Amino acid sequence: MTDILMPALSPTMEEGTLTKWHIKAGDTVKAGDVIAEIETDKATMEVEAVDEGEVLEILVAEGSENVKVNTPIARLAGEDSAGNSTTNSAVTPTTADTASKNSATAASGEPEKAPEPVAAAPKVELRDTEIPAGAKLVKTTIRDALRDAMAEEMRRDDKVFLIGEEVAQYQGA
Repeated sequence: MTDILMPALSPTMEEGTLTKWHIKAGDTVKAGDVIAEIETDKATMEVEAVDEGEVLEILVAEGSENVKVNTPIARLAGEDSAGNSTTNSAVTPTTADTASKNSATAASGEPEKAPEPVAAAPKVELRDTEIPAGAKLVKTTIRDALRDAMAEEMRRDDKVFLIGEEVAQYQGA
C-alpha cells in the first residue's frame, strides 16, 4: 500500500488546492497517468502518478484548500499488495462501519470494547546497494552539487566549457 502525497510543485510551495481528481476509488493507475489537478497561488498543474496500482481511497476531497505539501491525498494498492486490500480494509474500518457499531452499542447499552492494538512492523534498514558501506554522506543543495559536478567535468575534459552561469543557476531549465 502506497500513499500518494501532495506534491511540491515549486521550491517555495507549502500548500495548495486540490481542484480536481481525474481518478476515483477502484480505478487502476499506471505511472504517468494524470491523477489530479493542483492549484497554487501561481498556477494550476496536472499531477501524474509515480506508482502503479489500484486506488484504494481518496483521502482529500476535490476542492480542498490549504492542503500541506507531503500530506497523503490518496492511497494506492501496489501490484504486489492488490490481494491484501481486503485485509487492509479489515484492519481499518470505514467511518460507516464505526458509526453503525457505535449506534448498535448505544442502543444495546453494552460497554464498547477497546480496539486491540496492531503490532508494529519490524524496522527494516534500507540501503542503496551502489553506496559502499561506511561511505560518508553529506547534505548539499542542488546548486552546489551541479556546480561541483560541472567543475569536476571541466577539470577532467578540456573540451568541456561553460556556456553561461545561468545554465547552472537554473539547473538547465
